[in-house]
Amino acid sequence: MMPAPASPGLRGTLRRDEPMARHTSWRTGGAARCFYEPADIADLSAFLRRLPPDEPVFWIGLGSNLLVRDGGLPGTVIATAARLKRLDRDGPELVRAEAGVPCAVFARFCVRHGLLGAEFLAGIPGTMGGALAMNAGAFGGETWERVEAVETVDRHGEVRVRGPRDFRVGYRSVAGPPGEWFLAAHLRLAPGEARAGAARIRHLLARRGAAQPTGQASCGSVFRNPPGDHAARLIEAAGLKGACVGGACVSAKHANFIVNSGNAGAADIEALIRHVADTVARTQGVSLELEVRVLGDRAPVPRPAAEARR
Repeated sequence: MMPAPASPGLRGTLRRDEPMARHTSWRTGGAARCFYEPADIADLSAFLRRLPPDEPVFWIGLGSNLLVRDGGLPGTVIATAARLKRLDRDGPELVRAEAGVPCAVFARFCVRHGLLGAEFLAGIPGTMGGALAMNAGAFGGETWERVEAVETVDRHGEVRVRGPRDFRVGYRSVAGPPGEWFLAAHLRLAPGEARAGAARIRHLLARRGAAQPTGQASCGSVFRNPPGDHAARLIEAAGLKGACVGGACVSAKHANFIVNSGNAGAADIEALIRHVADTVARTQGVSLELEVRVLGDRAPVPRPAAEARR
């Protein structure tokens, strides 16, 4: 549906019945009842204040690490990518990034300004809002190791500045004050040589390209690594590389990636996730935990059940 002004006094755009397949890296998912793209933080605050108090709210950046079921989302999606995109120096060693800034853009910005420590973010296919929400990490680095402060908003539109002590941060998990969402991050980096940072980014991206199916539709890692082990190793040990349900397949390149070969529905992907988790539990004795978020309703008329195949 074509975008339209949300309502008088708001500067963002609103779509209704927006197919989420257009906005997720798995390229699948049903429609969101409402899909709002704010003009900026002030506009977003005004929009939130106008929502009914019981309206479900979902946030999306680049749509990675997210599976939207075929029945869609019965509420309002707030899309931050390409909207909340301000990125500025905030001091000699500080950078402020709004939630919609892609992680790769942030990493390169820091390197250009001679600030090192965020190079690992260059290979994460998400936004800084998502990186904050899940403590995104790669190659030994994690987002919250660098966080000096964050800006949040609640559903009443009130903006706050909080410090790391207000959050419980763990491996791919962050818990903070209920009912608040991340708007921006202030991260502290270390002064360094820009050429060295750029070389590290190139090295990390080459490693990622060699080990992961970067040219295919996926969400990144599906499962969290269990303590002392790797989900990919367990999945491969269970003989699941190449296993498929419909158009969803476990990557032959990296077993903790599920790729959409072109015609997978969200139901196919979710069925394959369950099959992988059940098989690993049965054969390896380990219960895998999801890293990807699964949201929304199942389709009212289910697709014919497809059995996993290799």
